[in-house]
Amino acid sequence: MRFHFEDCVLDIDRRELRRGTDLVPIAPQVFDLLEYLVGNRNRVVSKDDLIEAIWKGRIVSDAAVTTRLNAARNAIGDSGEEQRLIKTLPRKGFRFVGSVQEQQDSPPTEPPEETRRPGLTLPDKPSVAVLPFANLSGDPDQAYLADGIVEDIITELSRFSELFVIARNSSFQYKGRATDVRQIGRDLGVRYVLEGSLRRGGDRIRISSQLIDAATGAHRWAEHYDRKLEDVFAVQDDVVCTIVAILAAHVRMAETERARTKPPSSWQAYDYYLKAVVAYNSFDRAVAVDHLYEARRLLQRSLGVDASYARSYALLTQTYLAAWYNRMDGDFLNPGALDEAHKFARKAVEIDPKLPEAQASLGFALFARHELDASIAAFERAAALNPNYVDWYFGLALARAGDPRRAIEMINRYMRLDPLHAPFASGLLGHAHYMLKEYAQALSLLRDCVSQSPNMRFGHTWLAATCGQMGRFEEARRAVAEVMRIEPNYTISGITRPTIAFKNAEDDQHYFDGLRKGGLPE
Repeated sequence: MRFHFEDCVLDIDRRELRRGTDLVPIAPQVFDLLEYLVGNRNRVVSKDDLIEAIWKGRIVSDAAVTTRLNAARNAIGDSGEEQRLIKTLPRKGFRFVGSVQEQQDSPPTEPPEETRRPGLTLPDKPSVAVLPFANLSGDPDQAYLADGIVEDIITELSRFSELFVIARNSSFQYKGRATDVRQIGRDLGVRYVLEGSLRRGGDRIRISSQLIDAATGAHRWAEHYDRKLEDVFAVQDDVVCTIVAILAAHVRMAETERARTKPPSSWQAYDYYLKAVVAYNSFDRAVAVDHLYEARRLLQRSLGVDASYARSYALLTQTYLAAWYNRMDGDFLNPGALDEAHKFARKAVEIDPKLPEAQASLGFALFARHELDASIAAFERAAALNPNYVDWYFGLALARAGDPRRAIEMINRYMRLDPLHAPFASGLLGHAHYMLKEYAQALSLLRDCVSQSPNMRFGHTWLAATCGQMGRFEEARRAVAEVMRIEPNYTISGITRPTIAFKNAEDDQHYFDGLRKGGLPE
């Protein structure tokens, strides 16, 4: 069933709202409210009718009802002042007054059994996914702020070992998509979904959030927060504490105390940091040097405002390591870039030793310096500070340090925390199986990695080595051709040898033997 009105299409079966050709992000509860009003447009709907239909009769405030109505109006291009489509009738209720055309769809066909993704088993503790918040500011350039606050909520929730929290990468796969939370629950294997919206105006910010039981679609809690921007950290605490109270009320107060990420002394420092995160994520996708430089520039501005902000130093570390590993400028394999990365990682840990990102950035820097034992120790500290923290390089460090079996266990655990993980994860898992000489398992994983990320050099080199060990020389030649396409000057001695170190000599011999059998130039 679809409802057409003005330039909008409300698709009930797909639970999508479109204005023109654009998909409009809309919270499930707001979608339900809009569907109810449009479906009952032949009459005035009372407040009690709405509460019964949308909130299942639970007690809700007038402010909560008004907030959902305003969100529905905003989604379809209406407003409380105009009331062109949704009209409020004082002391009577509400009515959808727009002209509507109904369109009946054919019954949806089920996807073939072999293509249907099985649902994940729920963990044995409360599990939650925090979805990207909708940016209702009317300015697309403010999206980074909504994303940054969601990332902070994920980080803070992940500190509670009694909760199972889905990683950012998987949660953010749903950005801009109007997907049924029950389907999200099945896709990610979680009981609860937190969603919300952010509206920024001048020096004030409003964050609305709601917690939904993904198994039933029932709304467990909803609230909004109005703050000045400098009080945004108080908003995070409010949201996190409320969710924890709902999901883990049995936990004693003493166990809910945790080390908070040190907020910067100025909102502006945090603002620059959030913009840098967006730029760095763009670099991760495109491997373009201008995105990397933009991230670095923004981080330097953040630290210019607050020179003691550990998170900016941790991310700055990543930018120098990325430049060291990838041929983009003079920092490629430059010892000076590696020294800078190590310096910034040490600074992050010095400022805030309880920040998981700081310890993980140090682990990555030490890994690049071939200090494998010290690297693993740093990654272990990050994991101890936050049991749900995901850093894929921990698995690579374990595989290179002679413990590929543990690397496989850890990577599989991270994949469960990040079900929609990046292709790099499959590559790492394949590399760990290669180190165990489990070539058949490695082959399927590495094929998956390069098919999803064809411009990642590591995946093709690992695939070439695996095919070389298996005698699949034709496929190995194709993998080598891809390596040379990405890096025309590639040689084993010139690029792979300086970037790779193994703790055990036999592992070193095994890996480089595979590269040579695969046909990579010496």
